Amino acid sequence: MTQITLDLSPELEAQLRAEAAKQGLDPQRYILETLHTRLAANKAVTNHLTSVEADLLRQINLGLSADVWDEYYALIDKRQTKTLTANEHHRLIEISDQIEDLNVERIQALVQLAALRQQSLDDVMDDLGIKPVGYG
Repeated sequence: MTQITLDLSPELEAQLRAEAAKQGLDPQRYILETLHTRLAANKAVTNHLTSVEADLLRQINLGLSADVWDEYYALIDKRQTKTLTANEHHRLIEISDQIEDLNVERIQALVQLAALRQQSLDDVMDDLGIKPVGYG
C-alpha cells in the first residue's frame, strides 16, 4: 500500500478525530472511508453527466492561454511603472475585454448549470471549487 503524508491544520485534525470518534473509527480508517466515498461520488457524477452539463462545464472551464496571461500581466506591470505605450495600452484593453467576455460566458454557464441541477449558484460554485475573487 502506498503512503501519503498530509500536513493538516490543528483545527482540521481535531475535526477529523472528532468525526472519526463519532463513527467509532480510528482517524486513518475514517479518512480512507471518506476518500473512498468522495471519489466514488465524483466518479458517479462524472459518469452521469448529460451532454448539456458537459457542454456547460466546458464553457465554465474555458480561459485564456498561458501566453496571453503572461502578456496581460507584463502589460499591467508596464502600466504600473508608467512605461506603457499607446499600442500596448490598446492591447491591454483588448485582453481585458476578452477576460470580461469569458467571465460573462462563464457566469451565464454557471447560472444555467445551477438551474439544470436545481441548485443555488453558490452551491454549484462551491461544488466546482470556484471561489469569487475579492477586490478591495
